[in-house]
Amino acid sequence: MAEIQSPPVQTAVATPDTSLEPSTSTGLAPITTEQTIITTNAEGKKVKKIIRRKRRPARPQVDPATFKTEAPPPTGTIFNIWYNKWSGGDREDKYLSKTAAQGRCNVAKDSGYTKSDRTPGSYFCLFFARGICPKGVDCEYLHRLPAVTDIFPSNIDCFGRDKHSDYRDDMGGVGSFQRQNRTLYVGRIHVTDDIEEIVARHFQEWGQIERIRVLTARGVAFITYLNEANSQFAKEAMAHQSLDHSEILNVRWATVDPNPASQKREATRIEEQAAEAIRKALPASYVAEIEGRDPDAKKRRKIEGGFGLEGYEAPDEVWYAKEKADWKAAREIEAGGIDSRQMIEAPEAGYAEAPTVEAPAQQHGGNGILSNSTLAALKGYTATPTNKRPAPVAGPLVGYGSDDDSD
Repeated sequence: MAEIQSPPVQTAVATPDTSLEPSTSTGLAPITTEQTIITTNAEGKKVKKIIRRKRRPARPQVDPATFKTEAPPPTGTIFNIWYNKWSGGDREDKYLSKTAAQGRCNVAKDSGYTKSDRTPGSYFCLFFARGICPKGVDCEYLHRLPAVTDIFPSNIDCFGRDKHSDYRDDMGGVGSFQRQNRTLYVGRIHVTDDIEEIVARHFQEWGQIERIRVLTARGVAFITYLNEANSQFAKEAMAHQSLDHSEILNVRWATVDPNPASQKREATRIEEQAAEAIRKALPASYVAEIEGRDPDAKKRRKIEGGFGLEGYEAPDEVWYAKEKADWKAAREIEAGGIDSRQMIEAPEAGYAEAPTVEAPAQQHGGNGILSNSTLAALKGYTATPTNKRPAPVAGPLVGYGSDDDSD
């Protein structure tokens, strides 16, 4: 099959148009996003093209004149701050009630930049997730979906709300900081033949889904997201919403799955995340040796691990410490962020230069106690005595007073 090539084009650097007036309410200039596309022209050369697009501002989801925030009606005698409702009277729970939500978020139309895009570490707008934010571009929270790069502390959700030590009795609310929960329980689903397709289509709008389990006979589904922030966003976005029918969903946090296969899968996922973090922290040579992808590692360690001493083989701790120190020193020299004189300790007073330290290391051909990067730093190094005392100033003898009158 012949490869389709794009015709040769002349590329020009596109600059963002700053002639447009910024938002009159916020004073923020439109935020631009860059996208790099590499194509091949008719001559077989690769052409790099940068496309810059202006991000649109977030639009108000409801009319600010009609938006009202009111406290829950006093249906009881005591207000419970844990459940955010009145107790002693009406026992209706908002998670179990069948009152439809006031609005629904449309990510394709409502998302855009706000004031918070200029502030790193901003939280997401709770009213935007529910589809009733009246501020739009003037909002001080993010109006978009959470991404993998959005990381928050374990005791705070993506909306900036504090988590509790344990879940509520009805598994509603913000959640617990003692467990990373990425699974939602969805109840009161209208039972149809294509219930799995309907659930997947509506819930994949809020992020990448890892697994969906639907109990068709009961009208219940369990949705597991790859990112915890997406599950928190989806819980607020789909609470009291409807799918393809007029049902009102009951969305809560799912309890721990008693299935041993699910627990094993979750443990494996945590181990994979830890292994990936270790791979990023350690050098590539370490990872290759540990995973057995470097067959010459043992032979090289046997030769170089003696440090020039006959019959000596360094233990694992000494070997890895030496290799890691060499790797860090090489990276710092390449980055140019460290002075070569800082790689060695200052010699004692009385020594004028350092070749006396360099000579024994060169006898081992670079396999001695000092690494090659340290030897390179020692070349041309001249020590200056730091604790040299100044010579006393010569002068006439001075007599000190005594009891004798002859002085």
